[in-house]
Amino acid sequence: MLKTATPILASLNAEETIKFYTEKFGFTFHNNWDGYLIFSKDDISIHLWPTDDESIPKNTGCYIYVTAVDELYAEYTNQGIIHPNGKLKNMPWGMRQFSTLDNNGNIIHFGEDISKNP
Repeated sequence: MLKTATPILASLNAEETIKFYTEKFGFTFHNNWDGYLIFSKDDISIHLWPTDDESIPKNTGCYIYVTAVDELYAEYTNQGIIHPNGKLKNMPWGMRQFSTLDNNGNIIHFGEDISKNP
């Protein structure tokens, strides 16, 4: 019965977040309701809620399953948004993944299932 899930991350500044998500991540911006932001890209959406507490995004993140992870990694490397410890690598649990940081400090992991690859 479940269909999809949407991460809801924290935003410290709506205008800066809109600029970052559209220019760096390549997301489409949809709405801003008093600082509550909605974005989408391909088949996923991300929401962000407003906060003044800088500790919240520094302790928040999400994981997005993707295809063509190597291409996405190259794109985001060019944008300069790869987490310092988030370089692309194969994980023992069968995912090829990397991590990014948004302008608020939220960590967003992107991974492709490689467990069925020979």
